[in-house]
Amino acid sequence: MDYELFKEEIFKITKINLSLYKEKQMKRRIDALIKKNNFNDYSSYVQALKLNKDLLKEFVTYLTINVSEFYRNPDQWEVLEKEIFPLLLSKKKKISIWSSACSTGDEPYTLVMVLNKLLPLSSIKILATDIDLEALEKAKNGVYSAKSLENLPKDMKSKYFTVIGDSYKINDEVKKCVEFKQFNLLRDPYPKGIDLIVCRNVLIYFTDEAKNDIYKKFNMSLNPQGILFVGSTEQLIMANKYNFKSIKTFFYEKDEDNFVF
Repeated sequence: MDYELFKEEIFKITKINLSLYKEKQMKRRIDALIKKNNFNDYSSYVQALKLNKDLLKEFVTYLTINVSEFYRNPDQWEVLEKEIFPLLLSKKKKISIWSSACSTGDEPYTLVMVLNKLLPLSSIKILATDIDLEALEKAKNGVYSAKSLENLPKDMKSKYFTVIGDSYKINDEVKKCVEFKQFNLLRDPYPKGIDLIVCRNVLIYFTDEAKNDIYKKFNMSLNPQGILFVGSTEQLIMANKYNFKSIKTFFYEKDEDNFVF
């Protein structure tokens, strides 16, 4: 079985389309995982995935690259707090936020904590989605290592977490602000009426074709003048191609005057 056939089999099993991920990068990761599990080829590994739920779970988790931490890239969060949130809140009292690849929950919980400087927790509701069910379970559980919180300001750490041994547990009041759901960015229908979409350090793993599709769908998900917040490695080249205009580095506003779809 070659890699092309392997991709077809994986799609049948998981509904994950590996053709939309950068091939060299993804193939290298998968080959390493197959070797780690002592399989000799794609064919034997696929057969094992069909029979072994734990192996399949490991594969999907490994596939969905989970690198997440609280307050990652602090400068960007400061821009969000001091400029982007006030801009959005100048137009309405409540804003709709979607953390679109939330991994283990670090990002949506950070969004709650930052927005809480401007709004009471009772006014904050965030949709947080990810393809990885295991990551979502960890997010719902809300227990994190000290390393995950190393960028988080001390006042936030003491205000929103309870120390349990060597770990930190997010307070229930913050948890209530976030709704976690499984979601496949490459396949599922996108939500509508969003004011802020956060999608950071995820799209770098996708092909240009997949990214183009996702950016267009993000744009259609946003309300007029809604904002897309991307990661440090994902600045949009020719943002106007997707009906966006840059308003700050890593922040793009839906451009109603440049509708191209």
